Amino acid sequence: VQLQASGGGLVQAGGSLRLSCAASGRTFSSYDMAWFRQAPGKEREFVAAESWSGGTIYYSDSVKGRFAMSRDNAKKTVFLQMNDLKPEDTAVYYCAARRAPLRLGDYEYDYWGQGAQVTVSS
Repeated sequence: VQLQASGGGLVQAGGSLRLSCAASGRTFSSYDMAWFRQAPGKEREFVAAESWSGGTIYYSDSVKGRFAMSRDNAKKTVFLQMNDLKPEDTAVYYCAARRAPLRLGDYEYDYWGQGAQVTVSS
């Protein structure tokens, strides 16, 4: 499966952005999906993950209550709605895919998008 992330940009603190990740391939609905991010000088970290059915979603503690992940299997797209953004959310955001079961480690994902830059100004 090939992934294409979009929707990044520059926003002021407290603002919102929605990232999209469009997938190619006929079996998208069988893949668990996740978002990770990497800030300058830091390691890539887990943000959110959703099972292929949408029935299970996990969030990191740092984004819980502010970010919401969802997917539309018919459109082969996953979304990350980011609200109440903070300067510490500034990073390149990556979407990733793997076959079930759902996992939270970046090393456990097989397919990656190219990344979308999110910059939050204070």
